[in-house]
Amino acid sequence: MITCKSSWASNCMAFLPSPPMAVSFRLKIAILLGLLFGQAQSARLYTEEDPVVILSSDSLKQTVFNSSSAWLLQFYSSWCGHCIQYSPTWKALAGDVKDWEQAIRVGVLDCAHEKNFDICKEFGIHFYPTFRYFKAHDNTNDYGKTYHGADRELQTVRQLMVNFLQNHTKQDWPVGCPPLDPARPEDILSLMGKKTEFYTAVIVEDKDSYIGREVILDLMPYEGLAVKRTLSSDKLLMEELGITSVPSVYLFHPNGTHTIMNVQKRLRFFFSSFLKLLPGVHRKQSTSSLQRPQPGKNGLGTQVEWKVFEKSKVYMADLESGLHYLLRVELATHKTLEGEELKTFKDFVTVVAKLFPGRQSVVKLLETLLEWLVSLPLEKIPYDAILDLVNNKMRISGLYLSEQVQWVGCQGSSVALRGYPCSLWTLFHVLTVQAANRPDALANTGFEDDPLAVLQTMRHYIGTFFGCQECGKHFEEMAQESLNQIKTVDEAVLWLWRKHNQVNARLAGSMSEDPMFPKTQWPTPDLCPTCHEEQEGLHVWNEQMVLAFLKQHYSASNISPKYSSNSQPDPGPPAPDKPKAITKPNNNGHLNQNLKPSPDNIPKHQKRTDISGAGEKHIGVQIEARPGMGFSSLDMSLCVLLYAFSCVFLMFMFFFFRFRSKRWKARNYRPYV
Repeated sequence: MITCKSSWASNCMAFLPSPPMAVSFRLKIAILLGLLFGQAQSARLYTEEDPVVILSSDSLKQTVFNSSSAWLLQFYSSWCGHCIQYSPTWKALAGDVKDWEQAIRVGVLDCAHEKNFDICKEFGIHFYPTFRYFKAHDNTNDYGKTYHGADRELQTVRQLMVNFLQNHTKQDWPVGCPPLDPARPEDILSLMGKKTEFYTAVIVEDKDSYIGREVILDLMPYEGLAVKRTLSSDKLLMEELGITSVPSVYLFHPNGTHTIMNVQKRLRFFFSSFLKLLPGVHRKQSTSSLQRPQPGKNGLGTQVEWKVFEKSKVYMADLESGLHYLLRVELATHKTLEGEELKTFKDFVTVVAKLFPGRQSVVKLLETLLEWLVSLPLEKIPYDAILDLVNNKMRISGLYLSEQVQWVGCQGSSVALRGYPCSLWTLFHVLTVQAANRPDALANTGFEDDPLAVLQTMRHYIGTFFGCQECGKHFEEMAQESLNQIKTVDEAVLWLWRKHNQVNARLAGSMSEDPMFPKTQWPTPDLCPTCHEEQEGLHVWNEQMVLAFLKQHYSASNISPKYSSNSQPDPGPPAPDKPKAITKPNNNGHLNQNLKPSPDNIPKHQKRTDISGAGEKHIGVQIEARPGMGFSSLDMSLCVLLYAFSCVFLMFMFFFFRFRSKRWKARNYRPYV
């Protein structure tokens, strides 16, 4: 394996030509090295976005010495060519073992950084990259154990991490690390028919296999499950469990039942993913505030209906509830729309109206809203006018968007979790797939032949209207990074899928994660086993199969109408609405999802908060219902336009016939002689 020696620059001087060219050559070399070093400082190999811990001379000793977990550090140099080439592998390794952090962590230190010169010298770093292992609870302040092997592939290093953990004694064993040695057969057999409060998964494998130990470490951050391993050399145990091939997983349920776990592929990723998705298994929380709700409870003591759903389906109720929140709640924070805001909203309505695979009443409403926006020659539109159309104040037959929030596939264990953000992701996944499956749907809209139509619309909408500003900032960073590389509608489908998984990886274990619905890499193996493969011990995606799965999963045929509200008012004379309060995004910038699935609690939007003045106090403005004939601002604007058009038409006809009359008289007039 190639390494970069720290004295490389001085060794190069031995090959310099003799004077008089030597001075000039040395100067050029010095300038070149300066440029390379400067670029290396500005273009860091590792950033805070990577799953590695970035250490420096200030933090190295206090971090790794006497730590509760073991450490694997890479001492590298940012000018070292091999370090640059190896950095993707190191990042992939750190991401692959991210769940092992309680037992062993992965870090880096740049010896090319000036402030780290002395610490690298103290630790005796002569070649780059150098790998050092540091034991947990080591208070001897030694400089770690160096790995001298030539094979630095990801799978090899990961297995060395397992071996290093097992070299710990009971006295210095990492606090959060479970036992990795094989369990005794009698301990496994004692679980037969025994009821417990959690699952127990027993991985049966060969002596040289690492799958059992890796799965044990993968499941460390999760509770509701204990993972053990045993060896296939015990034939009596194999016969008792009915296992004929290894590796296999035998699962003991809390109710005392037990069976062989059925997975599509006998790989570490499949075993770990299956166990993480067991009912009642979820990531450990720092507090006990987020727990699985009791049946009929929403976490706040309010009775709600928990909706049984299939995760292989998309639910129309989620899509329509998302549109309801978007149009009646989120948009309501903008008193008027003008300039870029108005253009963004018009583009959004254009894309949704043409691609939304919904019920006819919703599609017709969206199309009517689009026609109105396009035909209205105004540079500034009040939100009230949009709301009147969305609520169909004109009582046009066949236009209806339910005001009842029904989260189904997007329901959470608490009203503060999932809900609207989940439905917005789902909506845009559906739109990207619809754009790929229906290439002519956006014809004559200005978006035809544009593979970025949906993604750019999503980007602008999130940046302009989405209540969580931090979320919008992260999405914009992802868009700037790679959105311009999209060339086809299929690539757009995959881009959004990749970025959604990237967000899931970033938020896994955070306070916003629902313990009942952990943020895993999706689709999971039980939904799409052909989407997952393993190369050299590392999980990889088969993107061709992923694309096929996404096109099927988000297709119109896979959208379930179950739980969708079928109540639709009959068209008739408009009636005044009782004023009700609007639900607004909360003060911390995140969307308030405290929407009860009850018609009585859905906002009618006659009460809004004026936020037009920066720094002013928020003043609630009560909008009274208009009695009488029910003319809305939309009606009045249409009447004004019709009146103006009629005046212009009458004036045109008057002057036209007057001109024709004069010409006729001039042509037919004959004076008498």
